[in-house]
Amino acid sequence: MLEILMGLAILGAVFAFFSLRTIRPSERGLVERFGKYHAYKEPGLVILIPFIDRLVTVDITEDMVDAAKQEVITKDSLNAQVDAQIYFKIMEDEQSVKKSQYAVSDYYSQITALARTTLRAIIGGLSLTEANQDRNKINFELAKQLDSQTKAWGIQVVRAELKEIQPPEEVQAVMNKVVVAEKEKTAAVDFATSKETQADGEKRATIKGAEADKQQKILRAQGDAEARIRIAEAEAKAIEVTAKANAERIRLVNESAQKYFKGEAVELRRLEAAEKVLEGSTKLIVPQGSNLINLVGDAVGSQIIPYDFSKQKKK
Repeated sequence: MLEILMGLAILGAVFAFFSLRTIRPSERGLVERFGKYHAYKEPGLVILIPFIDRLVTVDITEDMVDAAKQEVITKDSLNAQVDAQIYFKIMEDEQSVKKSQYAVSDYYSQITALARTTLRAIIGGLSLTEANQDRNKINFELAKQLDSQTKAWGIQVVRAELKEIQPPEEVQAVMNKVVVAEKEKTAAVDFATSKETQADGEKRATIKGAEADKQQKILRAQGDAEARIRIAEAEAKAIEVTAKANAERIRLVNESAQKYFKGEAVELRRLEAAEKVLEGSTKLIVPQGSNLINLVGDAVGSQIIPYDFSKQKKK
């Protein structure tokens, strides 16, 4: 009995070894029976018939092939070394997985060969300068053309990346010189721009200084003019005050004269006559002993020298 149990255990282990398989989430399975396609399997446990069934697992994650460096001739008849990488994946539906295994013998080598051929055709239609400038366009066109052809194998081309475009050595030397010249040109332009900026700043500073000096002179002139106006106003005020004082003095003299000559008409007439005669003169002749001495002296603000008319008569 024990021997039977041990035999069954061994038989069960052998069955499990040859019959039980697991499929990972990143894989899909194809079951072949007697060498023919039998069933499509999703991730999980798969039970096979030993020695009859065979499980083929297919990786559906993104993969990459290198198209390898090759020499191509550009539209302007230059030989350039180009290299590209192709990123692809097998689509996870049953038909695509089946095509990847049964429609193409080795899709890695097939994609590589197809990428090299397509890349030569694309680069051949461009000049070397255009190829260097339009890398994104080349990548897009390469991926598009490859994807349209690999769909028959159940494969989707995700993207293509052009690694390098290496021109001939003599062309590369010329391109290096062009790059150096462009850098020198850029440096010269930057230097000229900085000098122009500096000159503009100095010009602005000069203009600001001139404006400040002009404003200072204007303010100084305004101050001088205002000072002159103040002085003139002060002088006019002084003249006005002096004139008012003289007018007041004359008024007081006139009042005094009116009071003095009140009732003495003869003396008033003689004084009026003397005033007319002596207008503009610097010498005044007044009879000695006359009250006109004090009156006239007060009026003109100077000392009056009396003259004795009796002596003149004796002579």
